[in-house]
Amino acid sequence: MSVFRNAKIVLADEVITGSVRVENGRITSIDAGQSREGEDFGGDYLIPGLVELHTDHLENHYRPRPGVFWDPLAALHAHDAQIAGSGITTVFDAVRIGSDVDLPDMLVHAQELVHAVRSGSEAGWLRSEHFIHLRCELPSHDVVAHFDALADHSSTRLASVMDHTPGQRQFRKMADYLRFYAPKMGKTEADMNAYVDARLAEQAQYSAANRQALVERARAMGIAIASHDDATIEHVEQAEHDGVAIAEFPTTLEAAAAAHDAGLAILMGAPNVVRGRSHSGNVSATDLMTAGLLNILSSDYVPFALLQAVFLLPSRVAGLDLPRALATVTSNPARAAGLDDRGEIAVEKRADLVRVAADAPLPVVRGVWREGKRVS
Repeated sequence: MSVFRNAKIVLADEVITGSVRVENGRITSIDAGQSREGEDFGGDYLIPGLVELHTDHLENHYRPRPGVFWDPLAALHAHDAQIAGSGITTVFDAVRIGSDVDLPDMLVHAQELVHAVRSGSEAGWLRSEHFIHLRCELPSHDVVAHFDALADHSSTRLASVMDHTPGQRQFRKMADYLRFYAPKMGKTEADMNAYVDARLAEQAQYSAANRQALVERARAMGIAIASHDDATIEHVEQAEHDGVAIAEFPTTLEAAAAAHDAGLAILMGAPNVVRGRSHSGNVSATDLMTAGLLNILSSDYVPFALLQAVFLLPSRVAGLDLPRALATVTSNPARAAGLDDRGEIAVEKRADLVRVAADAPLPVVRGVWREGKRVS
């Protein structure tokens, strides 16, 4: 049994000063006012543990440099420590599937990462609770086979259908695509043009059939489906037809509005909020929040960006308070992923909790508890 007192407790619709009691991994009581019992938070915030649905951070630890692949368990250990240290107690590790010319043996790498997450979870040495999010690259010839090899396990809870073919969705203007990727790939103009032509041919051959097959499989297995980089009303209509629950990173206000009208949970990147803009020139997450078109934030490639964005948003969006900002990284993603036992400080909910000091230039994580057990 633990008691946390003298804390600013962020509830679903208000912030109160008081104490929270935890027993057997669950919240058993919330009391306003003074208490002499338990750990004194000194006026720091007590918030729910953050829920992260889409982070590429594990892959970045596993492949820290082009052509360099780290030990997958060591990569997971480093990733997990940073995730928990950022206040994230539930994380969906995004694992890309579908081979391409850069990684023709993608399944081998995906299996390494998925096995590491599953074995680390089963052994009980991970600080945060980890699930698998399969990022399905539709134009890849073997993406369905990869899904079949990795999806049938309780840890796989989310699949996103993605198409990064040049000239559409994330990079609707070919010039933007070339400006972003050409320096990274180090290709000549002729080689880059040939590369783009090959990607367009793959999309024409594989994308539509792969999307249908993957959506059917995910539905049958009860795996939540996310669309990715929807840019048009037609994209959203397709997502609605496919039974998509989450619209990840819509690139236009038009697509976000259509997704909202269709009842999809709209997910945007927290780095977009922190930077004030999209790295690829698409719609701003802050503008979507202002328009009432943002439900979930994802750290994407910077784990700490979740907490940083939450404490920034109320100063940037008129009328937005901390509880509603915090819901974008707690209760809303938990609900979208079907995890109704967490994401809120409420009696009977899991005691996934974070102590945050917010009197510095940035919010500072001072303690993290998962099911009542301190993990960071």
